[in-house]
Amino acid sequence: MDVDDAIGRVPAKPRRRSRLRRKAVRKVLPWIVIIAIFVLWEITVRAFDIEQFVLPAPTAIFASGWEWREQMLDNAWQTFMTTVVGFSFAIIFGLIGGVLFGSSTLVYDGFYPALVGFNSIPKVAVIPILVIWFGIGTIPAIVTAFLISFFPILVNVAAGIATVEPELKDVLRALGARRWQIVQKVGLPRSMPYFFASLKVAITFAFVGSIVAETVAANKGIGMYLVAEFIERRTTGWATRGVDAAGAPRA
Repeated sequence: MDVDDAIGRVPAKPRRRSRLRRKAVRKVLPWIVIIAIFVLWEITVRAFDIEQFVLPAPTAIFASGWEWREQMLDNAWQTFMTTVVGFSFAIIFGLIGGVLFGSSTLVYDGFYPALVGFNSIPKVAVIPILVIWFGIGTIPAIVTAFLISFFPILVNVAAGIATVEPELKDVLRALGARRWQIVQKVGLPRSMPYFFASLKVAITFAFVGSIVAETVAANKGIGMYLVAEFIERRTTGWATRGVDAAGAPRA
């Protein structure tokens, strides 16, 4: 009996159940890991009798957060809005810059070293200058979120466009495609997995790097991360390489 025939005769229902089971495990596993981390953290603090000012236990952190919940909620929305605005600007300019950097070696060679040098400056050193220029308020928070999240987006989009195979570019040029058409039809779709990978990293940095950072804003940052992951699955599912693809039923 042929191997393909033997595989084809395997009932579809057990395979479907197996795929659903794997998906359920993959969804539950992150929560199990997070709970295990908090449990281990709590046990370690209590076992070694660590002082709260050195390393507070998760229960003490949650209790303090509940005690100050009203003050935190009052400031959380402002932090959320300023971070989202700065992150939105980072997406716009990061995409534009990534396309320019990835499609033009002249732009890449000219500007990339300067961007790397500027990005290496600690943002903690930049924030006081922003406060002197714009005062304490919304604008420094927006600029800080922009500076933190802009560079990862730009670099990843540029990498996705620049790594298009030269042979594919040659074929498209032979078919009459221009540079922008190559970028639009091949480069941008190719860079989408890179873009969403940088998006999930940058949005976390943006929320953590806000001038006013509290627990509620961090929770909203996790929510934005989940939204980015949902959009990624819906738009770049063709780029997924995993167990689901390997266990898919034969046509």
